[in-house]
Amino acid sequence: MEKIDKITWEIRDDIGIITLDNPPENYLVRPEFLPYDTLKKWTSYDYLKGILICGSGKHFSGGGKLENLYEMIKANEDIASRMEEGKAVLDHLENLTIPIAAAIQGICFGGGLEIALACHIRVCSENALFAFPEINSRVLPGLGGTVRFHELAGFPESMKMILGGDMINAEDALELKLVDQITPKATLFDHTFNLLKKMTYDRPMEVIHGVMQALQNARKLSHLEAMQQETRIFCELALTEARRRNKNNAK
Repeated sequence: MEKIDKITWEIRDDIGIITLDNPPENYLVRPEFLPYDTLKKWTSYDYLKGILICGSGKHFSGGGKLENLYEMIKANEDIASRMEEGKAVLDHLENLTIPIAAAIQGICFGGGLEIALACHIRVCSENALFAFPEINSRVLPGLGGTVRFHELAGFPESMKMILGGDMINAEDALELKLVDQITPKATLFDHTFNLLKKMTYDRPMEVIHGVMQALQNARKLSHLEAMQQETRIFCELALTEARRRNKNNAK
């Protein structure tokens, strides 16, 4: 297990686990959530088949403390570069070609919600609460929250929640597509971990990467380009499988 900036990392059964470990609210220590180089190192293992992000104790994360940000501004720190690094960290997570899942219970506010939105799958407990409270301090989500939430829920709903600063419960979050599933609090971690295991356990790494890359292409490329890339990936996987079968038959 490794720990940096109140965040821990461990690997179980080829699944990486990132725990926001600053209880009780698991506030983020730095605007950029985690050093980019650290995340790149943690996600570089060839055998890693998925990542689960969760909070320690009763909550996922209350986000960042704006008081810390204002202290950085007072000390003439380059806040823009820190926020850009934070976005790079979340972009790195979102663009990985292994599934990333968030297990959310308790509060999931501000920067914590932005971390969850960068995950491919979000599972929450019945007691989960979601909010972008930044408006109450006269700022807005700064780690991609406005963009990712808008992509999920659309303009009217994202405007109401971000500008209104409203808090919503698990059922509302499911309706807005902020989360994909709701599960009992007692089984949240195991359910999410097993979901990742079920998708990846007996799948070869090249197949996991191929599927995830095709889905990433569908999100980022034009329809024609994504279709072309799907064909390329299919042919590469089919060729690999054919060679494997021929090798086994020759034994």
